[in-house]
Amino acid sequence: MKSKNIIHQVFKRWLSYLVVGVVFGSLTIGGVQAEETQYPKELRIGFQKYGTLIILKAKGALDKRLAEKGVSVKWSEFAFGPPLLEAINVGSIDVGTTGESPPIFAQAAGADIVYIGNEPPAPKGEGLIVLKDSPIKKVSDLKGKKIAVAKGSNANYLLVRLLENAGLKFTDVEVVYLTPADARSAFETKAVDAWTIWDPFYAAAEKQLGARLLADGSNAVSNYQFYLASRTYAEKYPEVIGILLDEIGKIDQWGKQNPDEVAKFIAPLIGIDLASVDLAAKRLSYGVKPVNAAVLESQQKIADKFFELKLVPKKVQVSDASWSPPSKK
Repeated sequence: MKSKNIIHQVFKRWLSYLVVGVVFGSLTIGGVQAEETQYPKELRIGFQKYGTLIILKAKGALDKRLAEKGVSVKWSEFAFGPPLLEAINVGSIDVGTTGESPPIFAQAAGADIVYIGNEPPAPKGEGLIVLKDSPIKKVSDLKGKKIAVAKGSNANYLLVRLLENAGLKFTDVEVVYLTPADARSAFETKAVDAWTIWDPFYAAAEKQLGARLLADGSNAVSNYQFYLASRTYAEKYPEVIGILLDEIGKIDQWGKQNPDEVAKFIAPLIGIDLASVDLAAKRLSYGVKPVNAAVLESQQKIADKFFELKLVPKKVQVSDASWSPPSKK
């Protein structure tokens, strides 16, 4: 009887060890699983017909790096910023690049986007131009004239600032909102008197049409290039955002070190002649970095101006779209 009790006690002790071991093991496994990085099946990127992302797409380094983590990359081209950000808003893409104004219009429309990075200022990368035989010699001569611009684009804000600098109100001119392709046609046929546009379309108009510059962004705008993402995607997959920005940084470094190669690389990708792309490439800026408080403050001034002019329906608080990657433990 005594031996049976001993066996029973040994069995109970062994069983308790087994239970504790299983529980401890499951907690350990659970802890490891919780610490493992989660990756999505896909990263959907919106890009425009120019800039760092088109080089990144062509070189394929990002696709290869993410493929090693089971993430595929889908690239979608957009004519300009506003439709790209609308695509982020409706969930068609996850990240993309635009100029200064589109994020403000997107926020005003309720898009839940975040700023994940920016390139340095490039004020000479956009301008207000006229045809070479135009009688218009300076910005103040545009009073009462028709000016083409893409609504909500970075050039939209450039036009606002250049008119102000010339002593004109936004209402002193007739603004014709057109996409870059339609604006080029209207410009060539003299359906409009001037065109506010960004590179490479700006450079192409200079080289191909002999367009004359009235004023670029110098002493008027910063012309930041921003990388933006869906807040949901950025918060759920910060590691993917980090990899994206790291690869963009590598392209930026290559661009800095090989300025003469940038145009040669981009020209065949976008179908614009080498001379035009070379001119545009010389006005590019390189060096992606996190969006800091000073940049957000610059964006806030743009947002306030657009609200003042009733170009956006409500006041926009730019800081609502700020984002920082989670700190590593």
